[in-house]
Amino acid sequence: MNWIEVKIITETPALEILCALLTDSGVKGFVTQDKESFQEFLDDKEGKWDYIDEDLMQLSDCDTSVTFYLPDDAQGAEQFASVRNLIQNLKSREDADFFGSLEISCNNVKEDDWANNWKQYFKPFPVGEKLFIKPSWEEIPENNSRTVLEIDPASSFGTGQHHTTRLCLELSESVLKDHDKILDLGCGSGILSIGAMLLGADSAIAVDIVDNSVRTALENAEMNHISSDVYHAYCGDICSDTALREKIGTGYDLIYANIVADVLIAMSGLFGTFLKPDGHLIVSGIIIERADEVLNELEAHGFEKVTVKEKEGWAAALLKVKA
Repeated sequence: MNWIEVKIITETPALEILCALLTDSGVKGFVTQDKESFQEFLDDKEGKWDYIDEDLMQLSDCDTSVTFYLPDDAQGAEQFASVRNLIQNLKSREDADFFGSLEISCNNVKEDDWANNWKQYFKPFPVGEKLFIKPSWEEIPENNSRTVLEIDPASSFGTGQHHTTRLCLELSESVLKDHDKILDLGCGSGILSIGAMLLGADSAIAVDIVDNSVRTALENAEMNHISSDVYHAYCGDICSDTALREKIGTGYDLIYANIVADVLIAMSGLFGTFLKPDGHLIVSGIIIERADEVLNELEAHGFEKVTVKEKEGWAAALLKVKA
């Protein structure tokens, strides 16, 4: 297997937090360079050495950074989209300066060039019992009898190939009903809410903190012949934006939240305000190591587990409002 080296420039105080956020996005290992730590090493008067290698001395002029590796395949491309959305999110925060430039480089491959390479891996495929997902540039097989969801994620997360997305789509089949009202939080490409609309939901609102994801979701809804009268998308953070929460309103039958553990925990007290009393919540984007932490928090805010599914290090759960 080929691997892509991804490097993110940051600042020393942000290293630990950035690594934790990347871990929640599924990155399993890092190489860090810390200019300040190396300078502390050089300034340590108690240290005893006669010679420091010239290559090691170059660290005194290095950028503080986090480096990790992603497989050069469909899963890696999806994960890269998730990481890039995370970085865009950090850049939009009020404390963005704390994290430094957050410049991303991809081992002598331009970021945008590699971000498009996933197209070679993205082929039509079935999900669950009902959907058939295909990229806009591929043809539908003649023998297909499933509902076709056409998707072009651009640079947003959500081709349906990543386990987190597939688990959401599979879990929703057991509860999704005709005429449902859908809320898609952290919508990415819009694949979850668009899939729900194609399977019978009446309306959907998609929300993401990244502008490009909102545009992409609207474009994908139009590509699937979903009217702008019943599909809306907004950019913003529901945790901090009261006006956005009021615009979203309430009375939803099903909420999708395919994000990361910390954001799900931050939102845990809000999900119930959007749902009908008999509504359901599907959460995903959770590394297995943090699944209990997220589910315990949701249970403390009025939800009970219906189904939990796991796949290759990821967990997703279907929950309902406690009676």
